[in-house]
Amino acid sequence: MSEIAKIRTDLPAPAAAETEVLPHNIEAEQQLLGAILVNNDIYDRIAATIKAQHFYDPVHRRIFEIASARIQKNALASPVTLKGFMEEDQGLKELGGPAYLARLAGAAISAFAARDYAQMIYDLAVRRELIQLGRDISAKAGKVEVDSEPREQITEAEQRLYKLGEQGHVERGFQSFLKSVTDAVNNANAAYQRGGGLAGISTGLTDLDKKMGGLHDSDLIILAGRPSMGKTSLATNIAFNVAKAYKRGRKPDGAEGAVEGGVVGFFSLEMSADQLAARILSEASEVPSEQIRRGDMTETEFRRFVDAAKTLESCPLFIDDTPALPISQVAARARRLKRTHGLDVLMIDYLQLLKGSSKASEANRVQEVSEITQGLKAIAKELQIPVIALSQLSRNVESREDKRPQLSDLRESGSIEQDADVVMFVYRDEYYKEREKPGDHELEKMAAWQEVMERAHGKAEVILGKQRHGPIGSVELSFEGRFTRFGNLARPWDGGAGPDAGF
Repeated sequence: MSEIAKIRTDLPAPAAAETEVLPHNIEAEQQLLGAILVNNDIYDRIAATIKAQHFYDPVHRRIFEIASARIQKNALASPVTLKGFMEEDQGLKELGGPAYLARLAGAAISAFAARDYAQMIYDLAVRRELIQLGRDISAKAGKVEVDSEPREQITEAEQRLYKLGEQGHVERGFQSFLKSVTDAVNNANAAYQRGGGLAGISTGLTDLDKKMGGLHDSDLIILAGRPSMGKTSLATNIAFNVAKAYKRGRKPDGAEGAVEGGVVGFFSLEMSADQLAARILSEASEVPSEQIRRGDMTETEFRRFVDAAKTLESCPLFIDDTPALPISQVAARARRLKRTHGLDVLMIDYLQLLKGSSKASEANRVQEVSEITQGLKAIAKELQIPVIALSQLSRNVESREDKRPQLSDLRESGSIEQDADVVMFVYRDEYYKEREKPGDHELEKMAAWQEVMERAHGKAEVILGKQRHGPIGSVELSFEGRFTRFGNLARPWDGGAGPDAGF
């Protein structure tokens, strides 16, 4: 150990009350600081890895802060230039004053080892934070307070731990255009290998896939509609299709994961898990959902229902029906699911039933919805998965002659439209036309109404009001209300492909 390192061997831990010495390496800190003071270019190599707070010694922390501030202003940081800023520093005086800066420069490491030393200092800082986190959890758990529920403490601890684990990964900085081009080519190759048109996960609905290119990682997709339009039905249909198609294997990047379909997480804040399961079983077994609810089934239908249930047992579809979840809990549970079972698509039914995490946002609903949508987009980017969130629409739709929804109909906050990568609206003309039925004595109107009803019967529209990476427009689907099932619309030129094509 060098002479300069010996100066600080008896340094006490920052937590004065603790006798335990926290992990640190004073010599590594001294030599890295010395290297920066001798060659300012080294700072650029280690700036993404290490910050002032990662230094254990408070004096070293202040030296790094001043040096980095000067280097960022294109000014020289050397023992001579730093002397003026630190002459009155009490901690530096205890170490021998400005002469300590000169000794640091004398103990400098070579430039090629700087990154290794920076990584070592960073790793030791993370260890200290883990120890402190453990102490905080222990201290907080020991205090029995009314407003501090154990479940909230677990969520908070998990958030802090995950945030600590993600340090150094989020701030990737600039990457070369070559890497960006390579990633783009790999995505295009994935689409080509899947027969063209699909870079993302298939929804199982051919026309919708063609318009969107599938469900893409990091995208926040808003699926909105008025009550009874079939938002939840469409979401469960997509969830079922994705889970049913799941195949595990080696992905193009060499990692193990879903090569087709995917693992689906479904937050059902409106319906219970068994109600949601009944809807999916209705679709799979082709037994009307109201008959399932009443138990009014023939023997054949019941056998079909049981067979469908057996088939679906192996589907990787996970349902969480906890009501009124805060966005922080959604993030924590999604992370846990990804860690334990994997997660390729996340669904939330529906957005307005989530709660904000901060107490400040509870008083302001617009601010709260804004926090929720930003939180959902953050989950999509963090976990690298598509997030589909259902949303209510305002009553403005009902007052218009054309009931087709628009972006301005999104309820409670403009942030929904702003944060979303895709906004889709579910619209069924049949629902509104049914309510316009004329009286039996109005024969001409009745004939015209019946003609309109025939055209609208069994059809639904998915209107793409916003798509950041693709065209907007409308997609026609078939809709079987008895089985709450959306499908591909049969067209004569498709060679008789029925509404079940793709299921």
